[in-house]
Amino acid sequence: MLRDEVNKAFDIIQAGGIILYPTDTIWGIGCDATNESAVAKILKLKGRPENKSLIILLDNENRLDSYVSEVPEIAYDLIEYAENPLTIVFSGAKNLAKNVVNADSSVGIRIAKHPFCQQLIQRFRKPIVSTSANLSGENSPATFSEISGAILDGVDYVVDFEQDKNSKSQPSTIMKLEANGQFSFIRR
Repeated sequence: MLRDEVNKAFDIIQAGGIILYPTDTIWGIGCDATNESAVAKILKLKGRPENKSLIILLDNENRLDSYVSEVPEIAYDLIEYAENPLTIVFSGAKNLAKNVVNADSSVGIRIAKHPFCQQLIQRFRKPIVSTSANLSGENSPATFSEISGAILDGVDYVVDFEQDKNSKSQPSTIMKLEANGQFSFIRR
C-alpha cells in the first residue's frame, strides 16, 4: 500500500500537481519545490502571501549542498542529534522555485524521517514543499480528520496513508542557522 501511494503521489507532483500527505509532523500540502507554478497553486489554495516562505523536505542531509550555498558544519550535528523534527532555516537558497525562497534568500529545510516522505523524495530525486494543511490564518490540523474541506477539495491528490492515525501531531521546531554557525529559535 505504501509503495502504491508513493507512486500515485509521485505521478501527481511530477506533473506539477499538489498533494495532501502525512509527514513526521502534521499533515502537509506539497509539490515539487523547484516548480514555481506548482508552488503558486499551494499559495493560492492556502490564501498565503507570496512573501512568506515555505518549508521544503529532503530525504537526507547529503542533499543540502544542492539547495544551500554554504552549509555550516554544525548543521549536520543538529540534524543527527535532534530528538524531534527540526526545520533549519539556511541562508543562500539555490536551485529552488523563487516563490519557495524567502525575500532574504533563506529557506527552511527539514530532513524527513517519515517513511512516506522519504520514499517519495527518493523516487522524485528533488525536494518537496511541506506546508501545513490549513488555510492561512487558521490553526494547523493535528490529525487528518481536522483538515478542512476546502483543503481536501483543493489538492490534486490526497494520500491514502495514516488517515486514521489519531495521535495529535506537532509542527517541527524551527531554527535559523547563520553561515558562521550561530543559531536562534524561531519556533520551539
